[in-house]
Amino acid sequence: MEQRTVRETVIRQWSDEVLPSLSGLVEIPALSQAFDSDWAQTGHLAAAVAHVRAWLVAREIPGATIDVVELDGRGPVLLLDVPATPGAEDKGTVLLYGHLDKQPPVGGWSEGLGPWTPVVKDGKLFGRGSADDGYAGYAATTALEAIREAGGAHARAVVLLETGEESGSPDLPAYLEHLSEKLGRVTFVVCLDSGGNDYERMWLTTSLRGMVQVHVTVRVLDSAQHSGLASGVVPSSFRVLRTLLDRLEDSETGEIKLAELNVEIPENRRSEAKATADSAPGAISNAFPTAGETRTVASEELELLLNNSWRPTLSVIGASGFPEPADAGNVLRDATTLALSFRLPPTADSATALAAVEKALTTDVPYSATVELAGVEHADGWNAPDTAPWLDGALGHVSEHVFGAPWRSVGLGGSIPFMGLLGEKYPEAQFLVTGALGPDSNAHVPDEWLNLAQAQRITEAVAHILDAHARS
Repeated sequence: MEQRTVRETVIRQWSDEVLPSLSGLVEIPALSQAFDSDWAQTGHLAAAVAHVRAWLVAREIPGATIDVVELDGRGPVLLLDVPATPGAEDKGTVLLYGHLDKQPPVGGWSEGLGPWTPVVKDGKLFGRGSADDGYAGYAATTALEAIREAGGAHARAVVLLETGEESGSPDLPAYLEHLSEKLGRVTFVVCLDSGGNDYERMWLTTSLRGMVQVHVTVRVLDSAQHSGLASGVVPSSFRVLRTLLDRLEDSETGEIKLAELNVEIPENRRSEAKATADSAPGAISNAFPTAGETRTVASEELELLLNNSWRPTLSVIGASGFPEPADAGNVLRDATTLALSFRLPPTADSATALAAVEKALTTDVPYSATVELAGVEHADGWNAPDTAPWLDGALGHVSEHVFGAPWRSVGLGGSIPFMGLLGEKYPEAQFLVTGALGPDSNAHVPDEWLNLAQAQRITEAVAHILDAHARS
């Protein structure tokens, strides 16, 4: 495959075709189902699908088919099915994954920026969904076009863009079952919903943490009471809840106490984390805008990487039952609710972990206070299979010729439920989980942005790796 042609095609397509359409996608407030309960009536997810579908139709890839699949009551899925180039028909199916749904806008965007206002500045495309993960379908399709224009090869390729990833991909198992026969023998999975610790190289995600979420309410009164009358008689709902949290987490260290949420870290992942720490010193410890003199939870970069990829953590991500401080009277509140989010090691069983959390929160509750659980979710993580020789060789090639720096692998602290599902369904497949996200890309928070140069390099690299797969 002619390398120069691949690069020229990618650069031209991103400038002339991808960036204008991706900017239009940013303008669509396609909130994931968890953040828009009326998503079917709102129509923003459907609008995002229609927008990208129109772009795909205009590509006019020979033999390609484009379908919108919509099971009853479930978010739509957009499929681009591109036949194999001659000679690669026996290589199975390559599944290229991305998603079109978005996180909420969140307040606090910088002046001149906004979640639904695409702005190109200093080589960055700002806007919600630009980096997470609107660009993925464009990059995957452009990679396929570049292969064909450069005389390369690729197996049958299916680009699958879902609309529920930010909600935990609740509809994906049903779609995978529905599409199982259509997808056929999946031998290679490319996921462009990830990234790494810098923009100097290609980063592979080799593990993803699982998750458990639960909203726990401690109720001590049928109605709130004057604190001067009730305190010292009725226990504080917050104190009871704090006691329950102490069963789950060591408040001094952040370590999770439940054995069901912990695993032995594989030695190959420890070695991988050390290589990452050595190649990008300070990438984790300096990645986040800590306030004032706040320190990270450990001083060693390696320990921070392992904390973020292979050790369980607890974050309190929401609360209710509290008035604003300025509105708070002397009241013993009737109840306190906290939303708890656990990140699990990649190989932990999320159902078992959830059961252990539920037991800890509801057994022998202080003062026999009432505990109510709601908003319960769980999802397993994922640990990549060993890299096949052909993929290892292709990664070496793009490291030298596309990035000019050796590739590195890292465990991702977040979750991509699709990977766990596919890992189970296609245990023999190779996986390339990568992307253009960096530690400062602001996914899920204000000022989300896509590094356009890195996105182009990732697109170019995927083209070369798809060609290597077809020739393996």
